[in-house]
Amino acid sequence: MTEVTGRRDGGGEGERAPDLVWEDVRGCFDPDGGTLPDVVVHGASAADWQAVLDLVAERGWEHEYAEGVTVLPVPRAGVVHSRPAGAECPELRVWPAPDMLAIFRFYSVDEIDFDVDVREVQGQERLDEFCGFLRAIGRRLGKPVAMYAEGGRTGPALIGFDPGADRVVLLREGRTGLDL
Repeated sequence: MTEVTGRRDGGGEGERAPDLVWEDVRGCFDPDGGTLPDVVVHGASAADWQAVLDLVAERGWEHEYAEGVTVLPVPRAGVVHSRPAGAECPELRVWPAPDMLAIFRFYSVDEIDFDVDVREVQGQERLDEFCGFLRAIGRRLGKPVAMYAEGGRTGPALIGFDPGADRVVLLREGRTGLDL
């Protein structure tokens, strides 16, 4: 069963200039380059994971937590990360906007990792919602949030939330999520 609470918008910040312009970044969201880019917060902690779980609840984003095929109430981050070695990796599915799914996987306490489907981020309006989602996470954690090409986390990030600029930016070749 999916928990549904409150609004389902990405940013919740009212009118603002877009962080990114669709025409400048459409290549980052080309389904031919892979449909599930990796979005990562490096250098995370259990407290950061809990902050993300709290943010999901506070924003009222539709969400569903599952361990294998069993849907459960969302536990505290410390409980998730204290599961025995070899246990199935839990997932948290979050819909920050209608028909836009982010799937968080609890692989490691020191890295917040989630996927999005680029087919759900097409056009300026959807890009704005996605940027609002990244911005909300980055602001809550005070850390960069980097999006890499599918399977490309060892290469340069494509876009990311830059806490110093307080916005999502297009990254130039050679920059990684560690030095946003």
